[in-house]
Amino acid sequence: MSILFYRRPDYVGRSAGPLNPKDCQKYVERTKNNRNNIPPELSFERVVENKALPPCSLRDFMDYTVYVAHEAENLQFYLWLQDYTKRFNALKREEQALSPEWKQPEVAMPAAEVHDQSNGRKASTFIVTDIDFDEGPKHKPSIAMSPVRSGSSVSPFDDPPKSAVASEEDYQSFITKSVFSQRTAQEIADDANISAGLKWQSFTIQPFRYEITRVISHYLAPGSPRELNLSHRDRASVLHALQQTTHPSAFALVSTLVEGTLRGQSHPNFIRWSICNGNKPRVIFVRTVGIVHTLGALLLALLLTLSSASRWFRLTAGPVMFVGLATLVAAWKGLCVILQHAHGRNLKPWEQGYEGSLYSDGTGSTAFSVDDEATLAGTDAISQQFEKEKDKSRRGTAVSTSASTSTAPSTARRPTRSFDPFGSSNTAWRDERWVRRYSAKPLVRKVFDQSVWVQEESVRLVQDRIVRQSNVWAAIVTVVFLVVFVALPKGNFY
Repeated sequence: MSILFYRRPDYVGRSAGPLNPKDCQKYVERTKNNRNNIPPELSFERVVENKALPPCSLRDFMDYTVYVAHEAENLQFYLWLQDYTKRFNALKREEQALSPEWKQPEVAMPAAEVHDQSNGRKASTFIVTDIDFDEGPKHKPSIAMSPVRSGSSVSPFDDPPKSAVASEEDYQSFITKSVFSQRTAQEIADDANISAGLKWQSFTIQPFRYEITRVISHYLAPGSPRELNLSHRDRASVLHALQQTTHPSAFALVSTLVEGTLRGQSHPNFIRWSICNGNKPRVIFVRTVGIVHTLGALLLALLLTLSSASRWFRLTAGPVMFVGLATLVAAWKGLCVILQHAHGRNLKPWEQGYEGSLYSDGTGSTAFSVDDEATLAGTDAISQQFEKEKDKSRRGTAVSTSASTSTAPSTARRPTRSFDPFGSSNTAWRDERWVRRYSAKPLVRKVFDQSVWVQEESVRLVQDRIVRQSNVWAAIVTVVFLVVFVALPKGNFY
């Protein structure tokens, strides 16, 4: 990375419509362009495996998606699916055989409309065809399947009816029912299937079937608490796959879209945001200071040039110009040079005032506790501990792990419901106590807010590079500025 021409990762805007492969491909191309701007220590894999330290740890990534980007459902689903895949692969072979791998191009459909050419009767065999989303997906009948609606007179041994096409009215009706009624996960999943044109229940004997039902009710059903931004077509395809099997391959389509978005959009934007060491009021204040110093140096040079004083007095404007430009260039990239000299950063509003947070007692302590981050535990789930690194060389801090399997935060700790894959809506943070406390804080206190030492070494190196870059450019411009003004003749106006 060049000192003069280093750039932070470019900001990647969010797609206007639902997630789609075309946008994911654009994200991949942009990620290649940002590859030289993101250190290997801050790669996507290291962040999601929690091998990076604050401000780039997994918890920081989750906080960014919840409080800043407002798209935490992608990361939450991705973490759950990674854990689910490991747990499914750890099952016994006979249990895995109950949920075969899903083959996306082919689905089984009843041949109710196919007639035997020899006798003119309906054929008793089944044909295989591609999914036709315009006519509604077809499904494989089985005596293990039963109609969704209880009390139906349909016999499981009869030929199942052809799936009806899900109309726009059905889709909107389901959204209304999901939002304004209290229902179980199974009921929500059933209505999600119906809205996609799927009229038959899934195989309940398959492993993790109830957990899959909860995933549908939390991430795939329209109007669900953490609804993924999927098109109706892709949603129907995934729901159809989940009716047939609980194998992780049933999530292949949505996994590709979610991971592509995380890698190509959320992660580069998160690294770009993490490199900044100041909060917004602090950065605006520092930019103002840089502009004032730069304009002051220009005014001083003009006054000395118009006077009868020796031209060498104009050199006194040089240091003021250098300080102003160096501060302005660094602040334009989100860095406060004063904080950077101490390798510090402002605490985020949601990090302040909680026991076990990065900074809670006003002493500048950098102890980072993740005891309450036993994540991804739910029905049929085994809690997963994220690997932690211990950093004792220069910090005197240790990242600790815990064998606890509970995801509920303790009374005094920061809320961790965002790590619960089946938690509440991601907009619930607006009721957290820091929101009111921070909004009531005076502007001056926000400018000179609490700070903490940057633990991740690669972030410090990038910040140092940006500051050196600012100094070099400020020095070049200052030299040109002084040469021009010293060469000008005296004005002799006073």
